[in-house]
Amino acid sequence: MTLITLIILLLIGLAAGFLSGLIGIGGGVLIVPALVLFAGFSQKLAQGTSLGILLLPVGILAVIQYYKQGYLNVNYVAIISIAFILGGFLGSKLAISLSDEKMKKIFAVILMVIAIKMLFFDKAKPAPVKDPVASSTKIQQSGS
Repeated sequence: MTLITLIILLLIGLAAGFLSGLIGIGGGVLIVPALVLFAGFSQKLAQGTSLGILLLPVGILAVIQYYKQGYLNVNYVAIISIAFILGGFLGSKLAISLSDEKMKKIFAVILMVIAIKMLFFDKAKPAPVKDPVASSTKIQQSGS
């Protein structure tokens, strides 16, 4: 795992935790699109990894299914989960200080931005790779 990848994962976890604490969202709404856009994950790998973050007790059966099919990156789950805890704390601290009116507006804007991006600006991806980091490592090792 590169330093850049580690930073991206920490930022995703922090942002998801922050939004979770701030407006009660995070996992599917932020982590899945962020892993697809910034980490090059397939949709299923991003979903499985997002579920892994929330593994116990909520999504254990779903996580097991994604894991069995190879759509879960356990290392990324651990890193994002740690950052998610800090982000959740920071987001909740901010949310408490804001008015209900501001909170409703923040929530609506975040949902609209994500929806517009997904509806109109996502480009078709080539065939999904189960773990883009491992695949690029294998390619680099075989080429050396």
